[in-house]
Amino acid sequence: MQIQQILFYISAGFMGFAAGRIGHIYWGYLRAPHHWIYGFILIILGSVFRKYSFGLPAFFFGAGLYISDFKDFLKLKIIDPDKPGEKKFWGID
Repeated sequence: MQIQQILFYISAGFMGFAAGRIGHIYWGYLRAPHHWIYGFILIILGSVFRKYSFGLPAFFFGAGLYISDFKDFLKLKIIDPDKPGEKKFWGID
């Protein structure tokens, strides 16, 4: 695997993490499914379609989404809105 590909996959993972954190901070009050669910779905789809050009980027983007909401996954929150309060970008909550 080339260095450019590795950097591309790392950046896809970081973009997934950033999108998850921004969604958690700005849209966490909505009564919608938590984004760890979307991350989990993208991880599965990326694994199934890994031989196609969109497979591995989808996997790493989904992994970033999943990691950004890992605390809600551990509590198995599915549709509950987040509690009001200060939220950090780099924290996993």
